[in-house]
Amino acid sequence: MPQPSAPRKAPGRPPRISREQVVEAARRIVTDEGVDRLTMRRLATEIGSTPMALYHHVRNREQLLVLLLDDYAARTLRRPEPPAGPPADPRERVLASAAAIHEALSGCPWIVEVLTADDLMSTSALWFVEQIVDGLTACGLTPERAVHGYRAIWYYTVGEMVVRAAAGRRRADDERATYREQVFGGLDPDELPRLAQVADRWAELTTDDTYLDGLRALVDGLLAAR
Repeated sequence: MPQPSAPRKAPGRPPRISREQVVEAARRIVTDEGVDRLTMRRLATEIGSTPMALYHHVRNREQLLVLLLDDYAARTLRRPEPPAGPPADPRERVLASAAAIHEALSGCPWIVEVLTADDLMSTSALWFVEQIVDGLTACGLTPERAVHGYRAIWYYTVGEMVVRAAAGRRRADDERATYREQVFGGLDPDELPRLAQVADRWAELTTDDTYLDGLRALVDGLLAAR
């Protein structure tokens, strides 16, 4: 006598996910694979859900990147300790705030890549922007010039990190002498005497961490235009 077939199970709902899980999975993808690999479909696969389920938490990829920026800023950006005694010199506030941004972002190359678009930002980081603009204003710049000064500091900071990160990746991927090293190894001292003088130390000198020296020079130059 044939046995009745077992009733088929109705397809279950995708597992419930939280916004925290979405951000954590997105962070894994950009850290391990790069920002370009972060898509809603790739994220859904990582979580074991569907792209449609993700839209309950994020509207699109751009909002997802903003959530990543806020998450990173909240975990890594540390406000400088206020000095004991009199208030800090406004120039020192500018330097300390820019240095804090640089220190936090230097450990996360993918986030620099996102920020270079210049239209995404973390609201958690606006306190640091406020300190820089307010500090420049307190030093005598107009609010408009203070914003221009902040932009110059930001471009310098991001540019330094992008170049350093790209050079680090290249050195890690290929141990052979770079094209620049080959060129500097054969400089003509009669045509380029100063460069030839430091050619054998060029790679060493250009990998030194001079961010703070450059930052101080930049801020002093901005303030000299008062």
